[in-house]
Amino acid sequence: MTSRTKKLKPARADIYMLRRSFLKFLAATPLGRLAAGLTAAFASAVAIYLDLAQIDVKKTAQRRAEEREIPLPYPRLRGSVSVEEALANRRSVREYRDEPLTVEELAQLLWAAYGISETAYGLRTAPSAGAQYPLELYAVVGEHGVKSGDGYLPAGIYHYDIHAHSLTLRKSGDYREALYRAALEQEWVLKAPVSLVFTAVYSRTTRVYGERGRVRYVPMDLGHAGQNVYLQATALGLGTVAVGAFYDDEIGEILDLPPEETPLYIMPVGRPLTHYRLTEKELAQYYQRYRASR
Repeated sequence: MTSRTKKLKPARADIYMLRRSFLKFLAATPLGRLAAGLTAAFASAVAIYLDLAQIDVKKTAQRRAEEREIPLPYPRLRGSVSVEEALANRRSVREYRDEPLTVEELAQLLWAAYGISETAYGLRTAPSAGAQYPLELYAVVGEHGVKSGDGYLPAGIYHYDIHAHSLTLRKSGDYREALYRAALEQEWVLKAPVSLVFTAVYSRTTRVYGERGRVRYVPMDLGHAGQNVYLQATALGLGTVAVGAFYDDEIGEILDLPPEETPLYIMPVGRPLTHYRLTEKELAQYYQRYRASR
């Protein structure tokens, strides 16, 4: 036996004795039992976390597999209704015919709301403070709510991809009743064939402007985009209304929103039961009456 082997054996024996002493310490003393309990609890927590993470990864993979991208018809940059006519006839419309929109109309509304209007930098149809663009846009489509070719767009919740001008199906099914209940049972949310839902990722703006971005600039952005929807709907012979009364958490659950997104607007869209029309003569007579009354 070499001298090196003789030196190793006592070292191994020392390690063995230390292990035995440590185990006796864990079993025999309150502090040891506490340490053992904490170690076991930590190991259990890690195992649970890994299981949950694996489940979350599987759910994400399943959701991505179910998602389907639908390219939309390209936007039209000319229409038959002037800006002046759209401004004059814009109203908040809450009663709709039982008729679908066309996929061309939906595509035009989405583009008008927040689509690309400048191709060098990807600027949008609506202005945004610092071009931070905090808004996201969804379409909640009812059964037979949108005519597409010889059929209909499948009922579901779609996310609008601004740069691709396409829709991605996030959830299949008709969620209008769930949206209606979350919106304090406002009937126009239930009856409209489609509802557009605006959400905001506040951090895109607050990282530049701080709290002022949250309380002032993001609401401004929403107002710009909402008015775009109003005017484009009017120009297409459609009607809409801006809805801000709803339970945020319920809308978030319906749309499966990530924690950083906050719902801000629901805008149901449909074909109005009646159309409002203002003539130049009526407008002139209004001003004349007001001037004469002062």
